[in-house]
Amino acid sequence: MKVGLDTSVVLRLLTGEPDDQAWVALRWLREVQATGTTPVVSDLVVSEVYFALQHHFAVPKSEALRQLGEFLSSGDVTGTGVAGGVLAVPGLASAKPGFVDRLIHEGYRRGGAGEMVTFEEAARKLPHVRLLRVPGAA
Repeated sequence: MKVGLDTSVVLRLLTGEPDDQAWVALRWLREVQATGTTPVVSDLVVSEVYFALQHHFAVPKSEALRQLGEFLSSGDVTGTGVAGGVLAVPGLASAKPGFVDRLIHEGYRRGGAGEMVTFEEAARKLPHVRLLRVPGAA
């Protein structure tokens, strides 16, 4: 059986805050693992945690990416999407396009989309991207 973790649970597991909720989350995780249940984390939750760590917990971008990568590769949880692979990209903290744009792109590719269409210039670095341009714009 699988059970999905919400952003609030993942944040407690990663930050240890607030103490009482973090303790309950960790105890729950260990109990469900002991029963053979697989805790899963979606790419949307990974994205929310990434932004929450930075904006609510003042965690630097590179550290947030490192923590998420370690969490998804720890064996304690299983990612349901492509985040684990995207988090393994070297230099991701300063990469253009960034983490969430790469997550979107890879999700589309794995989902069978032939290409991704965008106005974001940095996305040209990724395969199978069509850059839209406004006629006459610089």
